[in-house]
Amino acid sequence: MDNTPKTRSQLMVDQLRNLQAASPDIEASAVVSLDGLIIASALPHGVEEDRVSAMSAAMQSLGERIALELGRGRLDQVYVKGEKGYVILMSIGSDAVLTVLAREQVKLGLILLDMRHAVSEIEKLI
Repeated sequence: MDNTPKTRSQLMVDQLRNLQAASPDIEASAVVSLDGLIIASALPHGVEEDRVSAMSAAMQSLGERIALELGRGRLDQVYVKGEKGYVILMSIGSDAVLTVLAREQVKLGLILLDMRHAVSEIEKLI
């Protein structure tokens, strides 16, 4: 049995896996820095980490700018709904974002609640 302590990145991946285990409608998740780098991910094979991280950072940046310019205050979350599901981003402090890919039939309120819990746990690790 390996008793080596887990790295912060491994602990974040554990949180992502817990999030996905709590909601089977979450297909993938990642923690991304605001400059577009993957910090931790639980992405299935075939999903490009670089693409997810770059798009997440761009969406977060644009969302922040829109919220500020239109007087909506600090950005909390951004989501995009497509015909095959959702891409949901939630801020983790001021340095990162939690990105989730969810199926079309997901109960959005429950996912947002689960994501908020994951964000509070991941914030402790960043």
